[in-house]
Formats: sequence, structure tokens, C-alpha cells
Amino acid sequence: MVTITETNDKFIFEINGFHKFWALRSDIVVPKENIVKAYQDTNELHKYPGFRVGTYLPFVIIAGDFFLRKKKNFWDVMKERDTIIVELKDHSYHKLYIQVKNPEEALHLLNTK
Repeated sequence: MVTITETNDKFIFEINGFHKFWALRSDIVVPKENIVKAYQDTNELHKYPGFRVGTYLPFVIIAGDFFLRKKKNFWDVMKERDTIIVELKDHSYHKLYIQVKNPEEALHLLNTK
């Protein structure tokens, strides 16, 4: 699961608990201006994530960096219903697929920057 913290000019996506181990990362820092949009789309979660550096146990967890069509995406997903997708520009990641505690609250925070 990921916790999102807002500062003056950036968002910090902190990976919590054992997810740090599975994802091989503890946080991701993204400047506010690099966020294009945040949304939910269960169909997109069912597509092939790509070549991975991290963990992929089908129907259990997807966590880490995944490379698909020359784009790097970050995944930390166990429960689809709590997952949001954050599309980025001018960042090392193209998209963040992250599970959060309250998706509606996270979407509001990220889309009203």
C-alpha cells in the first residue's frame, strides 16, 4: 500500500510495510507539475504489465518497476478496488499503479493540485 503526502511543490508516494521489500523501493517523489491526471481503470490493471524488476505473483501482488514499450511504470497492487493510476510527464516513470487506503481521497488530492 502507498501513502501520499503533499508538500508545497511535490507529492511523496511512500511505499509502506513489506511492500517496500516486494517493490524494491521505499518512496517516489514527483513534482506537482509532472502529474497529468489520476484515475481508476480496472481494465487497464488486467493488461500485461511488461518486463519486471520486482515481484509478480498473479492474483496476489504486482510490485516494482515494469517496462513496457520503452516506458517505465511503477506497480504496487494487491487489491484492484483500492488501486489508482497516476499518469506522469517529464519523469522517469510514465505511470504509477498504486494501491491506496482511500482511492476517492487520493484522486481528489492528486487532481486538484
